[in-house]
Amino acid sequence: MEICTVDGFEQVGKNMTAVKIGEDVFLFDAGFDIPSLIRMQEAERVPVYSERNLRRFKAIPNDLVLDKLGWREKVRAIIISHAHLDHVGALPFIFSRYKKAVILATPFTMAVAESIARDERRKAFFQSKRVVIRGKPIYELKGKSGRYKIQFIHTTHSTLQCSFIALHSREGIFFYALDFKMDRTPILEDPPDYEALKLVGRKGVKVLVVDALYSGNNEHTPSESVARSLLQSAMASVKDHDSAFFIATFSSHIARLKSIIDFSKQTGRKVVFLGRSLHKYASCAERIGVYPFNSRVAMPKYGSQVNSMLKKIERDRGKYLVVCTGHQAEEGSILDRIVRGMTPFKFRKGDHLIFSSKVIPVKENIEARKKMDTALRRMGVVIQDNVHVSGHASAKDILELFQLVKPENVIPSHGTIRQLRPLLSLARRFGIKRVSLSRNGKLLKF
Repeated sequence: MEICTVDGFEQVGKNMTAVKIGEDVFLFDAGFDIPSLIRMQEAERVPVYSERNLRRFKAIPNDLVLDKLGWREKVRAIIISHAHLDHVGALPFIFSRYKKAVILATPFTMAVAESIARDERRKAFFQSKRVVIRGKPIYELKGKSGRYKIQFIHTTHSTLQCSFIALHSREGIFFYALDFKMDRTPILEDPPDYEALKLVGRKGVKVLVVDALYSGNNEHTPSESVARSLLQSAMASVKDHDSAFFIATFSSHIARLKSIIDFSKQTGRKVVFLGRSLHKYASCAERIGVYPFNSRVAMPKYGSQVNSMLKKIERDRGKYLVVCTGHQAEEGSILDRIVRGMTPFKFRKGDHLIFSSKVIPVKENIEARKKMDTALRRMGVVIQDNVHVSGHASAKDILELFQLVKPENVIPSHGTIRQLRPLLSLARRFGIKRVSLSRNGKLLKF
């Protein structure tokens, strides 16, 4: 079993791992690097989302390393673990390099990939061989060097229909665990599939690639039900019925959006979603029948519609509860444009803003949010921050996964080397014989 840690092993984002068994190669995830996307948007008045341009700004995985290895023509499947952009965003831009590959994903993840392709006019994506994994969670594939089972095992994270992926091969099981937490009381979906994990563990995992971003936190990551309680309390504390009320959160966090809508009833305000990515993820959730947003919220999509809604909110501030993009202070997001005075709505002293989110721990985001928070406080906005729990595993979640799937070898992923290093001591504590701190583009053999 050969593994190329293509990308996502030195930073948060741009995730891709390649696994080779004989003459067959399997790709796991194909994500954007969000800070690089932001740099591209800043550099170009009208950003061109093409493979060439995205490579120029290093916004997609450097899968050209597979050409150097002679692996590209051997790729049989591209398997996407979940719908976050740092895992699925690059797919519509690189899939055509792998003409023999089938694309595998759950319904929500595939809907998001198709939405990206539709928005960016990647029409060829709709001619690709795509298989939506629903019901039976095992896809069987005949390669040049044998037969394989690709098993999707439900897990919890911070968006819908996230999966562990187990590749069953003649060389043993390769197990892909990006991203997850072990949440026994989620809001919209079932807990992780512990029975399926135990069955994999009985066979034993040869190599585990694991989300180690918060492996230095010696605890269990709290359940989303905890975030729901925090959010209810934060929303109930907003008593001023004449001030504006905004909540910024992750567009892809459908369970969190559901909680906001549920608790909006106690505010007496009409819920409005503002932001392109909010519209994208909410529409995808509706498309697959998970949650009907349109009957509960106003969702203007186009710029003129958004500005028209912001004029209404400016005139009648106490009537609306606005859920918007921009919690990472991304340039061009709704919240960024409001703070910079680029919209018909202006914040006033006493307006309320809840950040139901945490700043993603990369330099660009930390600096941008610091500037935004300073500007908001100068305006007199009342801020409640970090009304949130993470979707990423902490140390005890990772140890629980080790106990269930019993890996022989582990490769930490989804962070900088400094963020991934604590997993070394976790693995030693569990008795794992080999932990490989890799770098982007490196080849490992097991």
